[in-house]
Amino acid sequence: MRIGARGSKLSLAQAGHMQRRIAQALGADPEDAAAVAAAAPLIVITTTGDRVQDRRLLEIGGKGLFTKEIEEALLEGRIDCAVHSLKDMPASLPDGLCIAAIPEREDPRDAFLSHGPETLEAMPQGAVLGTASLRRQAQALHRRPDLDVQMLRGNVDTRLAKLAAGDADAILLAYAGLKRLGLGHLPRSLIDPVECPPAPGQGALAIETRAADRDAAWVQALRHGPTAVAVAAERGAMTALEGSCKTAIGAHAWFEGARLKLIVEALSPDGRARFRHAGEADLTELADPEESARALGLSLGQAVRDEAGDAIVA
Repeated sequence: MRIGARGSKLSLAQAGHMQRRIAQALGADPEDAAAVAAAAPLIVITTTGDRVQDRRLLEIGGKGLFTKEIEEALLEGRIDCAVHSLKDMPASLPDGLCIAAIPEREDPRDAFLSHGPETLEAMPQGAVLGTASLRRQAQALHRRPDLDVQMLRGNVDTRLAKLAAGDADAILLAYAGLKRLGLGHLPRSLIDPVECPPAPGQGALAIETRAADRDAAWVQALRHGPTAVAVAAERGAMTALEGSCKTAIGAHAWFEGARLKLIVEALSPDGRARFRHAGEADLTELADPEESARALGLSLGQAVRDEAGDAIVA
């Protein structure tokens, strides 16, 4: 079962974790490195998003640039599945491919890192905040319009090095990625996901396969139902808002008992305008909770879009 993944340290850490689980589902001993490598070899694929590091994704084609070459390898049969960060997955996939499994999600919150202040609110007037995310930029400027937000792309190590070098006074990163790299101790604080919803699907991984393999036994062994339902709601909102790197949108779904709650927001790029809608659904007796969650997301996303109009387009 050949696994395609990007070559960054974080991507390889995520893919390595799933490699052991896939190998186990195929009958290999997950503690035997040689058996794991034989059952589920990793194939590293460099994407356009990896190669171009000096511009925002919205300037060069959007988040699909992290998946395009990997999906081509899937369709051509050079790999059998791919491991992605779900937040990097566009709302629609190429014909013949599907998100076959979503394992249990890691913490979805954004992390605030600095060498001084503990929170965004405590940063000095006019301080430099580094981020490559239009959503994080807009959310930060909504809370602190005086900040100087600078584009800061690169992998986690690169961004941490730029923070250490003084290129920014603080940066924002996904807490899930830091934890998967063993760096969960670095944040000064974590951002409230209801006040500032993260990217749809943040913290979750996606196992992408050809459509014919959607219900293979090894795929079913990787699925986590509650995570799939929550991210179905978030990605429903993203679909309604045509979410891409050109729109600053956030969505956060969580369970309280059997009730699924969802907050969706979109902001103008400068953070001055913010549009938010929240809702919930009781999924107790529903035959298809994922579809019901997606419908909730589509509804709230459409409500935000109707209210915001063109104000949220970069």
